[in-house]
Amino acid sequence: DTVGPFVDTCKKYDKCLFLLAKTSNPGSGELQNLTAGDKLVYQLLGDMAEKLGEGTVGKYGYSLAGAVTGATWPEELKELRARLPHTFFLVPGYGAQGGTAEDVQYAFQENGRGAVVNSSRGIMCAWQKEGIDGQDYAAAARREAIRMRDEIVGRIGRIVLP
Repeated sequence: DTVGPFVDTCKKYDKCLFLLAKTSNPGSGELQNLTAGDKLVYQLLGDMAEKLGEGTVGKYGYSLAGAVTGATWPEELKELRARLPHTFFLVPGYGAQGGTAEDVQYAFQENGRGAVVNSSRGIMCAWQKEGIDGQDYAAAARREAIRMRDEIVGRIGRIVLP
């Protein structure tokens, strides 16, 4: 009764939703790494996303329920990807929070599918990292987005669509 109405709305309008499983912030373990029964909270939330998506898997193999899985926890990313084959990942924490292409590679499946990596501060504040005038922030953001893309693709390979 808590998530069900959201799932129903997503089905009705052909949309998706994301559950927070393992966020990228350093303190995420205070809650997400607690034991609940025989699993950790982040595992339970990941499993919930996979279960909520049952019966909604589309042509690329993913359901309407996704999971937020932080870039700064590569071991947890690897574990969650193995246990959640039909769950699309939203991966925050790349760049400014310390996540790297080496870390986020574990969020992806074959052909580079299954995840989108987010780098808000890393891209928005690229002009500061480059030490240039803030009026040229858009060009710096573009350069950083391209650098990020190339770095990730270098780890996971090219994305191949049917």
